[in-house]
Amino acid sequence: MTSGYTTEGKVALITGSSRGIGRAMAVKLAGALCPFDVADRNAAKNAVEKILKDKGRLDILVNNAGIAASGLIMRMPEAEWTRMIDINLKGALNCCQAASRPMIRQRWGRIVNVTSVVAEAGNSGQAGYAAAKAGILGLTKSLARELGSRNICVNAVSPRLIETDMTSSLTHGEKEKLREQIPLRRAGRPEDVAGAELFLISPQADYITGQVIRINGGLYM
Repeated sequence: MTSGYTTEGKVALITGSSRGIGRAMAVKLAGALCPFDVADRNAAKNAVEKILKDKGRLDILVNNAGIAASGLIMRMPEAEWTRMIDINLKGALNCCQAASRPMIRQRWGRIVNVTSVVAEAGNSGQAGYAAAKAGILGLTKSLARELGSRNICVNAVSPRLIETDMTSSLTHGEKEKLREQIPLRRAGRPEDVAGAELFLISPQADYITGQVIRINGGLYM
């Protein structure tokens, strides 16, 4: 599920906004939903074109849509690997490609990509997820260089153990083990991530690009 929003005269597109982190960001900005599959390049292009037709511009993109799956690499079905890359990495690329065009024309834009701590630290049993999210880091830094001259800032947020549907599959014991490793001794809330995203699209972050903000309670520094 994806949402288009208008905030302070700016129009924002947030992917994966039906729940979790995306929904928290949606609540902060408020707006109407427009569902599409981010892994489908034409669907992403059409969604951006609809926003341009309805709102006249697109200023902000938050690539939040993502899925996670666990399993040892020797047992990972090819279809699962492909879907992981399609949603988590190709989906972000599709949306960046579609959104960058109007942003370049108006010479202003803000893109925030959601990666994960496992992209930098790795995690046993999450090779596909970690690989896709690591790709987000490279995408973010490359686009920051490519689009900076057009006054488009591209950054990423990197959460870990946020209380969402994606982490609900963890057992109580697994969550407790992770909490013991976190200096702040608690799981994060979707609002914790949304707050960082809101900062990165605000005027206070106008000179920040190509950066990754880790939102993990100190789990990975």
